[in-house]
Amino acid sequence: MPFHIEISSALEQARVLNVSEGELRRQILEPWVAGLPFGFDGHDWEPRESRLTILEGPELEPQDGAEAAWAEALRAAEDVTRRMLEAAEASAPPQVAVVIEADSVEEALRDLRAGKPPRQLPWANAVERIAGRDPEVSAVILVVKRPQIEWPQF
Repeated sequence: MPFHIEISSALEQARVLNVSEGELRRQILEPWVAGLPFGFDGHDWEPRESRLTILEGPELEPQDGAEAAWAEALRAAEDVTRRMLEAAEASAPPQVAVVIEADSVEEALRDLRAGKPPRQLPWANAVERIAGRDPEVSAVILVVKRPQIEWPQF
């Protein structure tokens, strides 16, 4: 069964009918549970500043007016927001940030090379500190996995 989605914030609202489970997971749930901003239906969303409603029900035909279409979704579908978010959280890989306390980037790298263990911080807390421009954060080092290069076959 398809899903019908409503995301709203203080300034914007998006309602999209007939979203597949794969689209829901990739486009909304994965960034939502990670606390990361994401784009959906032409808008940028910040999970901490938005409200999400997920309805599961029969495929709906577009109607004249968004309000009528959403009213039909509310009548014909079941609210599965909590269940879908809990499932997404349970299957999400743990996201942590590594914190090294030092007076400079150079000192932090020296401490790491010397075997001083960093401490872990939940990713959402790290994002808050960075986004809030915490004056105690003097540097951020982002390490990403190397992409797998697929060489063309000749």
